[in-house]
Amino acid sequence: MQLRKDYIAGEPVATVYFGGGTPSLLEPDQLRAIMERLVALFTMAPDAEITLEANPDDIAPERLAAWRSAGVNRLSIGVQSFFEEDLRWMNRAHDARQALECIGMAQREGFDLSIDLIYGGPTLPDIHWKQNVEQAIGLGVPHLSCYALTVEPRTALDTLIRRHQVQDVDQADQARQFRLLMDWTHRAGYEHYEISNFALPGHRSRHNSSYWQGHPYLGLGPSAHSFNGVSRQWNIANNAGYVAALGEGGAGLIAGKEDLTPIQQLNEYIMISLRTAEGSSFQAVERRFGPKLAERLWQRAERHMVSGKIKTSAEVLQLTREGKLLADGIAADLFFE
Repeated sequence: MQLRKDYIAGEPVATVYFGGGTPSLLEPDQLRAIMERLVALFTMAPDAEITLEANPDDIAPERLAAWRSAGVNRLSIGVQSFFEEDLRWMNRAHDARQALECIGMAQREGFDLSIDLIYGGPTLPDIHWKQNVEQAIGLGVPHLSCYALTVEPRTALDTLIRRHQVQDVDQADQARQFRLLMDWTHRAGYEHYEISNFALPGHRSRHNSSYWQGHPYLGLGPSAHSFNGVSRQWNIANNAGYVAALGEGGAGLIAGKEDLTPIQQLNEYIMISLRTAEGSSFQAVERRFGPKLAERLWQRAERHMVSGKIKTSAEVLQLTREGKLLADGIAADLFFE
């Protein structure tokens, strides 16, 4: 933090996000020390959103009280499912009882709350998926991040699937369960404000929304990425190398940097904005990249309008319900060389 404090040029810090890895493993005193240093080095907005990612098995009343005391006001809990068979299949450390109990404990301590749910796995029939979503809604969880199960290459799960020891995921199941999710959350009053994120009014993730809106951010820690609006840089990923670089005054801390060309910035805007409920704005593209590129983007989007994957409203491109199933592919199709 001391080395990188000038990166955001004195701008007030509106959001802090402890995430990636498992920051709930930190002892409360460690978290408090980090927060105290943040306050000392940066100008913190008085209403800053400070989120901590946590696993259910790390949550206990005394830890929640300590996190709250340190300044954390929002938790993102990796619940994934309320069914034992799903948790075992995903090799999660917590059980269904802990998944339920941790939500109640966090609510009683006064945290704004988000939970993660996973759909599209071979152990999750539609009826269980419905019960998972209804459980979260019934508990009053104001923010849901819901992701289709993905199998990363060279992971233990990937190996088991290739050996035919466990069943592979089915993309048709995932698409159907995503459609069901959109129906259930809409009826319950949640805003589908980003492809994977649903929030009751007033409970959107301010941190993630800032990222989707292209605001600058500073990433701290091994492999963390930072963005200042026109360029991106990232820290070395190796833990030992990261510690060594800090011991040498920060020399070698940055592993790489890329200056984004205007076309790269436009492509990034398309990719990020299309994922949100607000969509891609003609005026924003015209203002930032010129009228010619704005016109060309709308022309390129026309075939997706004809196919019913994109709709236009007040000179904004927005994904339709079916378009949301193909968000990444549609964005890639609209990219400029």
